[in-house]
Amino acid sequence: MKNIGIWLDKDKAHIVTLKDGHEKMVTVTSNIEHFNIHGGSGTRHKGGPQDVVQDSKYLEREKHQHKAYFKSLVSHLKSVDGIAIFGPAQTYDRFAKHLKEHNHSIYNKVKTVQKTDKMTDNQLMALVRDVFKS
Repeated sequence: MKNIGIWLDKDKAHIVTLKDGHEKMVTVTSNIEHFNIHGGSGTRHKGGPQDVVQDSKYLEREKHQHKAYFKSLVSHLKSVDGIAIFGPAQTYDRFAKHLKEHNHSIYNKVKTVQKTDKMTDNQLMALVRDVFKS
């Protein structure tokens, strides 16, 4: 029986695999850029020229980067019996929704989707063991 727990955020994912009493952890880094959108040089005078920032361009690029990140994570989920997804903020939830929309057969194996803070490797492994103990 092979079970996988994934803790992910925007920067990286820790994938814990439990198989036949053995544990293995793999870290997958994302290539999602952190966009710091600044209004540019402009002027100090009120009403002076200002740069126009196109948020839609950055958001569209980030959306494509998330898709590529999630696709690389899905490749680790082949032939598993159970999946647990954890993480802070929104990335873990976006990944669960991505599985539901694009990989329904894998989504059916998801046992839990939980919000958790940052964890040490040992805490994550213990959490994954606890989820699949029952």
